[in-house]
Amino acid sequence: MGHKVHPKSFRIKGIEDWNVRGFYGAKMPQYLEEDFLIKDFLRKILVEASVSNISIEHSANKINIIIESARPGLIIGRGGEGVETLKKMIVKKMHDKVFSSTRVDKVADKTATEKSETKREIKIDIKEIKNPWVYSMLVAQWAAQQLEKRIPFRQVLKQGLEKVMQNKEIKGVRMEVSGRLNGVEIARKEWLRQGRMPRQTIRADIDYSQYEAHCTYGVIGIKVWIYKGERFDK
Repeated sequence: MGHKVHPKSFRIKGIEDWNVRGFYGAKMPQYLEEDFLIKDFLRKILVEASVSNISIEHSANKINIIIESARPGLIIGRGGEGVETLKKMIVKKMHDKVFSSTRVDKVADKTATEKSETKREIKIDIKEIKNPWVYSMLVAQWAAQQLEKRIPFRQVLKQGLEKVMQNKEIKGVRMEVSGRLNGVEIARKEWLRQGRMPRQTIRADIDYSQYEAHCTYGVIGIKVWIYKGERFDK
């Protein structure tokens, strides 16, 4: 069997960078757990906002959360109310995590931990995506919405390939679906490709994402690769 590697992890520190970066210090395990908690929480509550990527940057007393979305108005809300609500929900989530991970008999340690958590400032930056068809995560989310509406999977694949390849900066695209396609009893995998897709070339700029469509007959897995040419970083 072949050994499969995530395209982004394969290219980190080459042409890709980490989604979580900054100063962690001695609390690296705790902060990493918080980062995963924040990202999972945001992806669950921002399902309708067409979120492509969530990056987190740490400094000594601040957490900067960068959300890339094709529908930033749903996140920001009227007069920025949505962002403030998000901040309060994230602070509550982090506080609940600290409370649950601290033993009852260590009250002093818990109080000190809570004080250190309240000192950190949370900042949320929203970046607008003007063309969603050049981002693999948004294409995968679109395909999931179509499959959940019971549109035939082959029609979804063909339409997705056509819409992505209409952009000049895209050199190739591959879409794959797997599961009980069209409700049949035996699960299988189907895929289509258009253009070039050099998945073994490290300098190839490939945007990869996977998503799930929850249909009445089961879960359909969706994978999207978008090839944007080669990058030669100095």
